[in-house]
Amino acid sequence: MKLPLSFGLAAGLLLAGCGAESDKSATATNTTSSGSSPAEAPAGYLGAITKAQQNAVKTVDTVSLNQAIQLFSVDKGRYPKDLNELVQEKYVREMPIPPFGTKIVYDADAGKVQVVKQ
Repeated sequence: MKLPLSFGLAAGLLLAGCGAESDKSATATNTTSSGSSPAEAPAGYLGAITKAQQNAVKTVDTVSLNQAIQLFSVDKGRYPKDLNELVQEKYVREMPIPPFGTKIVYDADAGKVQVVKQ
């Protein structure tokens, strides 16, 4: 006998909680607070994706080149004179192409590679 009574009480509380107040909060939640129009959202989104992709490419390229430099250093006892020496000695298949507007900079003294803006 307690089960139907508590079920009815729970259903009544649930229905009492659904009122006009929740419609107002849903409307307020769905408005944009940044002030930008929805038409501008795709351009910003695509720009963010492009930037993230370029950052990912830069990270992968620099990590793989730095690893190749470290392997070269362990094998030869020195850092390569330039990045082409990594290709000649077959530590990398080919030099990676940096993302548009950037270039790969190699510091032979430190044995480090960076991708920087041109």
